[in-house]
Amino acid sequence: MNRQFRTASFGSSCERSELHTPSQWRPRRCPWSRHPAVPSSSSRHLQSRLLSPPSAPARPLAPPRSRPRPRGSSAALALCRPGSRSRYPMADRTASGERSGLVCRAKGAWPTRLSASSRYYLLFTTRIAVLVAKELAPNDCQLSVKQVNPRQYVAEIPQLSSLQVWFQRPKDIVRKLSSGDLDIGIVGFDTVSEFGQGNEDLIIVHEALDYGDCRLSLAIPNYGIFEKIKSVKELAQMPQWTEEKPLRVATGFSYLGPKFMKENGLKHVSFSTGEGALEAAPAMGTADVILDLVSSGTTLKENNLKEIEGGTVLESQAVLVASRNSLVQREGVLDATHEILERLEAHLKAVGQFTVTANMRGRSAEEVAKQVLSQPSLSGLQGPTVSPVFCKRAGEVVADYYAIVICVPKKALYSSVQQLRAIGGSGVLISPLTYIFDEETPRWRQLLSKLGL
Repeated sequence: MNRQFRTASFGSSCERSELHTPSQWRPRRCPWSRHPAVPSSSSRHLQSRLLSPPSAPARPLAPPRSRPRPRGSSAALALCRPGSRSRYPMADRTASGERSGLVCRAKGAWPTRLSASSRYYLLFTTRIAVLVAKELAPNDCQLSVKQVNPRQYVAEIPQLSSLQVWFQRPKDIVRKLSSGDLDIGIVGFDTVSEFGQGNEDLIIVHEALDYGDCRLSLAIPNYGIFEKIKSVKELAQMPQWTEEKPLRVATGFSYLGPKFMKENGLKHVSFSTGEGALEAAPAMGTADVILDLVSSGTTLKENNLKEIEGGTVLESQAVLVASRNSLVQREGVLDATHEILERLEAHLKAVGQFTVTANMRGRSAEEVAKQVLSQPSLSGLQGPTVSPVFCKRAGEVVADYYAIVICVPKKALYSSVQQLRAIGGSGVLISPLTYIFDEETPRWRQLLSKLGL
């Protein structure tokens, strides 16, 4: 007679304990495991004990505790907009996306409003924060976002002790800047345009941080009545759109969408709000066209959609944005913004640039400079730096060599080395640049002009 052993399954749909023979046992789907029908390590341990011949009568098995929510979820809900019930607020979408974000503010508790304090607050979106941390790594720009625990919603920038970083959703960043709760933020330009809605208190300090590139664009099906439509003008002239049967647009941009349609002569339009996977809406029949963020356009093509002429609402990338009132009224905010702006400007200018140093023989610095400038790739930013290299020979200090220092872009690096060799250069040293500081960044002067300072 086959011996009988006890098995049990737990989870949201708990089943009663049943008796099975070993030949009848099949692995069940474990609710706490990633893969169906593949028990997790704790489940396998439990089943190995259950399938062993019992030496004593089996006691009833108590179901395990329910799976805990991710750490920080309750704190994250405090940051979400009223009415939000996102279980996983750290879910990512795009660089200028809608789901989650990161906030920087002063150390301390969660005030509902900022009090007068010597500490000031900086915000980033979650995905952008990760990119900022990579771009501004300690060995790169010396302005790193330090996050001890990836599940925490707080971090800091060690080089700016009066700043503290907090995670927030992009839309909430713009809203808190608009309301004066926070002072400085890094977020997508599309998010600023959608949720800022022309608020004059929002000032874009730096409009091109060189990541998170995308565009807000209108996309239509490439089949059916839209097959021959190639522009927004042709779309507006289609006779199908009437007051009784308007053009149905699926979008997550409830401010920019209607504004764009009105400006382009589309009178009979209805909008449905969507957060993701909008590309499926036309095929499902829930919308005629979509208005969404586009990066490469591959997803549109895979879903038989196409962009049309005049259908781009705006080009977007990460921007540095600040509250006008905070910059003018709160002590220290303007100085912190100045330092962040200077570092970002200098670092972005240095990206892809290399310092090239080489030695050359010559009778004078002018002769060496003339040889260097005769080569097309060796002019540098403003010209080569030429200085004598001194050595001691027969008890006397002489300068037989001259050191050349130039700045070369990455794409011209190898050709520059070849040209240096051709004119007698040797001992070529190459190192990447971290900063290229100008006398004063033009964006700083523009900011002061906007503030009337």
